[in-house]
Amino acid sequence: MTDSLFTPITINTLEIENRIYLPAMHLGMAREFEVTDQIVNFYAQRAKGGPGMICVGYATIDELSGNTQNIGAHDDRFIPGLTRLASAIKENGSLAAAQINHSGRYNFSFFLNGKQPVAPSAVASRMTKETPKAMSHEEIKETVNSFAAAAVRVQTAGFDAVEVLSGTGYLISEFLSPLTNQRTDEYGGGLENRMRFGLEIVTAIREAVGKDYPVIVRMNGNDFMPGGNPRQELIEYARALAKGPVDALCINVGWHEARVPQIVAQVPRGAFAYLARAIKEVVDVPVIASHRINDPQTARQVISEGYCDMVAMGRSLIADPMLPQKARQGKEKEILHCIACAQGCFDNLFKLKHVECLCNPLAGYEQDEEKAPVSSPKKVLVVGGGPAGMTAALTAFRRGHSVTLYESCHRLGGQLHLAAAPPGRQEFAQFAIDLENQIMALKIPVVLNTKVDKKLIEAMEPDYVLLATGAKPLLPPIPGLDLPHVADAWDVLENRVETGTRVIIIGGGAVGVETALFLSEKGTISSDTLKFLFVNKAETPETLFEMATKGSKEISLIEMMDRVGKDIGKSTKWGMMQDLGRFGVTTITSGKVTKIIETGIEFVQESTGDATQQIAADTVVVAAGSKSHNPLEAIVKEMGLAYQVIGDAGKVATAFDAVHGGYKAAKDI
Repeated sequence: MTDSLFTPITINTLEIENRIYLPAMHLGMAREFEVTDQIVNFYAQRAKGGPGMICVGYATIDELSGNTQNIGAHDDRFIPGLTRLASAIKENGSLAAAQINHSGRYNFSFFLNGKQPVAPSAVASRMTKETPKAMSHEEIKETVNSFAAAAVRVQTAGFDAVEVLSGTGYLISEFLSPLTNQRTDEYGGGLENRMRFGLEIVTAIREAVGKDYPVIVRMNGNDFMPGGNPRQELIEYARALAKGPVDALCINVGWHEARVPQIVAQVPRGAFAYLARAIKEVVDVPVIASHRINDPQTARQVISEGYCDMVAMGRSLIADPMLPQKARQGKEKEILHCIACAQGCFDNLFKLKHVECLCNPLAGYEQDEEKAPVSSPKKVLVVGGGPAGMTAALTAFRRGHSVTLYESCHRLGGQLHLAAAPPGRQEFAQFAIDLENQIMALKIPVVLNTKVDKKLIEAMEPDYVLLATGAKPLLPPIPGLDLPHVADAWDVLENRVETGTRVIIIGGGAVGVETALFLSEKGTISSDTLKFLFVNKAETPETLFEMATKGSKEISLIEMMDRVGKDIGKSTKWGMMQDLGRFGVTTITSGKVTKIIETGIEFVQESTGDATQQIAADTVVVAAGSKSHNPLEAIVKEMGLAYQVIGDAGKVATAFDAVHGGYKAAKDI
């Protein structure tokens, strides 16, 4: 039976051997616009995995279009680096494209040495908090020519295709949107005029690169911006692009300012493929669907059901560069899936750091990959089967050591299962499954339901011990913790305890917020029920929204700090805060709980002059954080064994830190 994911497809005259497209992603790895060894190694590794085409970028078209961490295509001096990058991709088995773009009002004057960003109109950006300069007619023409010149450089460098970014809130989409285009000349007003800038750019590129060179446009299927482009306008824009010089359309979703989650785990797999289908139905060129397509089965489904012709799998191939190869070889169980946590990719970019990955500690460090086995293999005991322990076991085994993993409970995964409990976070459980599957595939010995002690260590006689015994819930010194209506957040998330109607959660960090969202879903209708009622028009959309967001519990969240969710990554935090409000969770900040009483809690708040207040509750949930659990270090030290403490056992941190720490510890053995 033919696999729809691995059938060839043609864009212009270019035949692509499969339907997997790695879309352009800002990696933060360029230096002064120059291609670095880090970029080359990153993409060479992904090319070895076998996607049909890899698109790099975005690449700049002039000095106002990006920053020095972007790949440069705005000057001929960047052609040698671009050539090296294109060659590395093609030599390792994939076709190569490069995306060119102008960030418009999304650029920061900080990156432009104080120069003002430009846009169609002087409309301030909520993302940058800056107001751009409205472009003159002459600047518009210069920018069109700069796009064409950059495309020629891409072509000269040996890339097989060029992609133009015409969405996401960048310059071309700013011209297209009535929200940001308030011009009164031929580039503003009606849709025909607002499309003009984008159409002039692709027309100029076509004239510059010739009729046989593939030109792709990445555009929004929905910008999710109130006052922006209605979907029908975007469909008309797609139709206009496909009629003329464009050979394929890659459909993405949302502007960076949009308040609809786009990349995080709460977005269901393949959720936005419907936008690609709406455009595929009106154009005669290949259409590529994107966003949250992180597994081969979802990819096959959206292709075979007619949503699209190709799939963009970006962060999926950050997490596992070999995903296409594993899918082709029937080894899908061994795939390490992107879990859409955004901790190493998008969150890093906000910190001006290069892309990394929670799931794949080698992402961004491909040049450090250990190829040869160690010269003197050791017998390694790993104690603890959470993300740190499993990653360490896999790394040590791949380096040639003899490894045995012990876990005290009935399953591997540790706190990943807690992280997976709240709504929209199930992908963390997938990560636990993926790590376990890799351990099973390598036949690493695993012993469950066994507590490691001195006697067991003596019997094993290991050369090296990795202690990954994790953490335990932290119980703050609050009177009343022993009352029967007090529960720990971990027990709540694991469904080991029942909670009453009125719930107070003590602690507004990540675990507290996740527990609040977990409980807020109790009593809401399921997705299947929602669809049934909606399709049969049994209730109004307004009533269905209320039924989907109003649960059966009254939840209050109290936090000592001045704000909730301080330890949550930027990419996911805003959506979680939005959901706290949407589901009616009451949040109290700068509140110190002084006592738990039979009827609820007592607390003080600076804003009320430290007067004691009470909140009534049927259940009080403690989510005050974690403390390291490390009972074996003294024992192995006394035994004179070489060892390292990894993950939360050493210092309570994030899953990202656990995975990367486990990898590094095992690599250093």
